[in-house]
Formats: sequence, C-alpha cells, structure tokens
Amino acid sequence: MSELERTPEEELLQEAPPTPEEPVPAEEQPAPEADPLAEAQAKADEYLALAQRVQADFDNFRKRNASVRADSYADGQRSVAGSMLEVLDSLERAVGLADAESPLGQGLALTLRQMQGVYEKLGVTAIDRVGERFDPNLENAVLQGTPDQGEPGTVCQVLQKGYRMGDHVLRHAMVMVVAE
Repeated sequence: MSELERTPEEELLQEAPPTPEEPVPAEEQPAPEADPLAEAQAKADEYLALAQRVQADFDNFRKRNASVRADSYADGQRSVAGSMLEVLDSLERAVGLADAESPLGQGLALTLRQMQGVYEKLGVTAIDRVGERFDPNLENAVLQGTPDQGEPGTVCQVLQKGYRMGDHVLRHAMVMVVAE
C-alpha cells in the first residue's frame, strides 16, 4: 500500500505516541514538578545562614572597632602625657628656685601638686632606680660614675627623671652608671 491508500486507523497508529514500553527521550519528558514548600524552606534556610554570617561579621567588626578605639585612646593619653613632661620638669625646677614663702613660690608649688595629681590619676609614675642595676629598657646611661659611687653596673645618679605609664615608657631616665 502506498501512503495515499492508508486507512484512518493506520494513520492513527502511525502518529500515535510511543507506548509505555518504549522509553521517552529525556528532552521530551516533562520536568518533575518542584515542591514549592521545599523550595521556600531551602530559600529560608539560605537566607537564615546569610543573616547569621552577616551578624557574626558585624559582631567581629564591633569588637575589633572597640579594641582599636581603646588602643587609640590609650596612645593619645600617652602622647599628651609625654608631651607635658617638659612642663612638669620646668615646674619642678621653678619650685626649687622660688622662695617657698612668697606668693609666687606658693602658686608654683600648688600648680606642681595639681600637675602631679593629674599624672597620678593617669597612672604615670617616675622611674627612680638609684642604687639598682642599670636597665636599658628604662634608662639611658649618659655618664659613667666612679667605683666609689656605688656597685659596678648600678645607677648612681639620676640626671633627668624618666616616666612610664603602665607598661609603656614615656621617657627614659637619663642616668649616671657606675663602671663595671
């Protein structure tokens, strides 16, 4: 039979879809319907994880920022305290030279006590190590003393006071050290 002489049943069989025994090609298979609830849950889990990461990053940033701010504040305090040491030295010299009974001498002494009080509140202490072993971390040896001034390697005289604030040296003491 030719194609023109086919019966309608034959034409239907010819054009009919493949039977279940025959595999359907993958590109012709309909996509499985995704579960909208599962998709929504997956999206929610993804957003929750993202929010938790952002929250942790922000907490770390806040802690790091607080630490940097505290360090900067302490550095600023040390800088100002170190800059004002020359004023403290000048006040000490002026009090030593002024007449203690005069109003000027009394005013200088009062100002010196106020300045020392401020330094005390800031935790600034003098480095006074006369008679102790020389420590290059705290003192600068500028002169060499004689053996009759003390034990070898010890500080025998402080020429300029040194100061420290906590563990930080603001200014090294200038000292005379007995020769070893």
